[in-house]
Amino acid sequence: MSVALAVLVLFSTFSFTVEKHYCGDNLIDVAIFSEAKSCGMEIESEPKLKKTCCKDIVDVIEGQDELQSVTFDDLDFPTQVFLRAFVQAYIVNFESLPKQIIPHRDYVPPNLIRDIQLLNDVFLI
Repeated sequence: MSVALAVLVLFSTFSFTVEKHYCGDNLIDVAIFSEAKSCGMEIESEPKLKKTCCKDIVDVIEGQDELQSVTFDDLDFPTQVFLRAFVQAYIVNFESLPKQIIPHRDYVPPNLIRDIQLLNDVFLI
């Protein structure tokens, strides 16, 4: 449970960029953490002369900058009482049971030398 919460905090504070390269209306490349590859149709000469059909879109996804930490003393009194009662009731459910006593644990049955029912041909039906 604590590992899952630590991973949740890590990903909520993590920020990254997503770059997309379009040529006309077609998506050519999508890159996370790096630059998107171009289609090679960009004009290397003066950009004021001709308008290019390619465009780059950069989406920045920002994580949280500040995390709020709350201590038990910051909670209001009814919430503190509820939490203490809940924890106490939860702990009581996990108390160990008394050891069970097995009365015939050391009993060794007698050795059978002869089967008396077979000798007398008497069988219980």
